[in-house]
Amino acid sequence: MDDKKVLIITYYWPPAGGPGVQRWLKFAKYLPENGWTPTVFTPDNPSYPIIDDTLADEVSKDLEIIRTKIWEPYQLAEIFGKDNKKFKAGQFDVGKNQNWKSKLSIWVRGNFFIPDARVFWVKPSVKYLKKYLKENHFDAIVTTGPPHSLHLIGLELKKTFPKLTWVADFRDPWTEISYYKHLKLTQAADKKHRKLEKQVFEGADIILATSYTDAENFRKNGANAFCITNGFDGMATGNRARNPKFTLSYIGVLEQLRNPEILWNVLEDLVKSDSEFRSNFELKFVGRMDDKILSHISTLELNKHVRNMGYINHAASQQEMQTSHLLLITNFPNDQSQGIIPGKIFEYLATGNSILSFGPKESDVRSILTETGAGRHFSYDVTHEEIKTFILTEFSKWKNGEVSVINRDVSKFSRKNLTTRLAELLKKETQK
Repeated sequence: MDDKKVLIITYYWPPAGGPGVQRWLKFAKYLPENGWTPTVFTPDNPSYPIIDDTLADEVSKDLEIIRTKIWEPYQLAEIFGKDNKKFKAGQFDVGKNQNWKSKLSIWVRGNFFIPDARVFWVKPSVKYLKKYLKENHFDAIVTTGPPHSLHLIGLELKKTFPKLTWVADFRDPWTEISYYKHLKLTQAADKKHRKLEKQVFEGADIILATSYTDAENFRKNGANAFCITNGFDGMATGNRARNPKFTLSYIGVLEQLRNPEILWNVLEDLVKSDSEFRSNFELKFVGRMDDKILSHISTLELNKHVRNMGYINHAASQQEMQTSHLLLITNFPNDQSQGIIPGKIFEYLATGNSILSFGPKESDVRSILTETGAGRHFSYDVTHEEIKTFILTEFSKWKNGEVSVINRDVSKFSRKNLTTRLAELLKKETQK
């Protein structure tokens, strides 16, 4: 039997770096093993915030990739200041860190570019793909966001090809994302965002969520939603060389809205008051840290123990995960973010190392850590002493040579198994 064909419409694709590219890069890698031949539609000249050329090695030579031009207005935003480059990565200054330029740029971003600044790719993409789909048979299409403007491509294609199965993949929520309230939306803009989101929820045959809570929330809003989490691929646990110091590492992008200030305070306390901890501790940042977070830490004694590696390629960052002792993950503090599961948690799990997590008290991350026994999750209103006790307990294990990895089975989070789940959903929907 011939494979079925799926068209994946994605903004993020190698050489893009960061978490946005990983999900469908891996699905495309394993779909052929499950009876689906993928084709990728992606911009020819995108403005990626992070580049990782090594990810291109994971793209099959047999994969058909279609690229068309895109125009993005980020150059205009950056006229107001270099900090506005953060918008490309979904970040921006908040609270006291906002100047008038940041406030104006945020207002423009939220009210003029709906749902986002990649919206100018929608009309030319729809025009191109209508012709392409008439000339080439596909059983399903996938749109993945953010940027959520890509779902508008799916919405228009579904109108022209109603029998074509449409999967709208939400790597993050749209109007329920934590920073939505910071966009300074007018009433009319908010109404338009919500109207478009509703049309996508009701128009797509399948809505994919990356967390259990998000899937439930989407179902409450009329979507035929399923959860397929992110995962890990090809990481082996077991004996390996460790850093000679007790190392707490954060891997990825850290912005102001997910800044665990209480942790920096606890670590400052420990390096000042505990000579043994001070002599053996390293705080490692691997990725893109907000300048204002780094500026604050630079005023502390803790800064003497910081190793800021900046952005490195994905394979190298996995190595840094494996050689650390304690891995840090942070989420937005409000209850709206209970369903956000940062993709890095699965690669953290694959290392077998202990995980320290911050986020809403009741969250999907907490459930995963409880299920796997892989670490501790704390809300942002945790006490200083609770965090201090946890870190000292981990430090004690390190001193005593207790470096065995977590032995819980995390295989259900492997990319291969997750792709099998996706293929099953696609098969079921296309057979209706």
